[in-house]
Amino acid sequence: MREKDRPDTRMWATGDSGHAGTGATKKDDMPDAVAIRHVTKTFERRERALTGEGVLRGLLHPRKSVLTALDDISFTVAPGEFVAYAGPNGAGKSTTMKLLCGMLMPGAGELSVLGLSPRRNRVRLMRRMGVLFGNRTELWWDHPVLQSFEWKRVVWDIPDAVYRENLAMVTELLDLSGLLHTFARELSLGQRMRADLAMLLLHSPELVLLDEPTLGLDVVAKRQMIGFLKTLNREKGVTILVTSHDMDDLEEMAERVLMISEGKIVYDGDFNGLRQVSGSLSRISLTMENGQPPTIEGARLLSARRGVYEFEVDLDRVPVQELLRRVSLIEEVRDVELRKAPIEEVIAGLYAEWKNAGRH
Repeated sequence: MREKDRPDTRMWATGDSGHAGTGATKKDDMPDAVAIRHVTKTFERRERALTGEGVLRGLLHPRKSVLTALDDISFTVAPGEFVAYAGPNGAGKSTTMKLLCGMLMPGAGELSVLGLSPRRNRVRLMRRMGVLFGNRTELWWDHPVLQSFEWKRVVWDIPDAVYRENLAMVTELLDLSGLLHTFARELSLGQRMRADLAMLLLHSPELVLLDEPTLGLDVVAKRQMIGFLKTLNREKGVTILVTSHDMDDLEEMAERVLMISEGKIVYDGDFNGLRQVSGSLSRISLTMENGQPPTIEGARLLSARRGVYEFEVDLDRVPVQELLRRVSLIEEVRDVELRKAPIEEVIAGLYAEWKNAGRH
């Protein structure tokens, strides 16, 4: 193997990440981990008429239409950041991930990853990054997990010391000791995801792209995956860009969120700022002694179950002090609980607002 093609595994092997973890500042001479500038990506699709007089004509001469997956998007990710990339189905998340790892090419604009062009330096780039798509696996289906790991060690020419150190780390932190000699086809979805994540980390990548890594996982497997990713970012300084439909997972993992809607970036900031965009939506639950539904001025009743009534209220319109004063006037209140609205519902409301207002 040529020296320039050898994966750079020195950073993990020495225990020094070589770049800043979450919240650290980027050095002036250090390139962005990800830089996307005015990128547009379109796809051409053919449409055939299935009913009416145009069926035969449509079969012989299908109409062509252009789908814009990404529409002039720009953003950067600094080394050591943990960034969530969120959006509804068809918003452009997976297209972005495929552009970053060189599987697709942009129609317009420029992008670089770790200072390299995915178009011109794909092999070099893949030796410095790791990619995981939730619905795919790199494991050999009819072989033990460890054999897939050993295959990667040989093909990628990972130094033995680095391989042993990384294997020990992922085995411990991802709880793989009982799975290494299990055939991949015998693994549950959660076990396979953990094994796939371990495999992509064996060469000490500087950047990790994760597309729906918690898709279909149960609560225990999800917590284990999230905890490991946070440790990887914090202790190893690995830059992580992750997509998910589960906003609660993203809020737990990342400090910054990029939101995309119909191919355009519509928000870039932290989760608290995201809540502020939609107002201070909160939930207040009242448990009533008599089981009768109360009324709170300025709050909307969402649910009633066994004497517990949950309301939605915007604290920008009804401040906490005033809300509690109104609740204090209600007789036979046995318990009160006030909390933020689930981020999932905040996001759903924002998507609807953006779409109706034509902000994208």
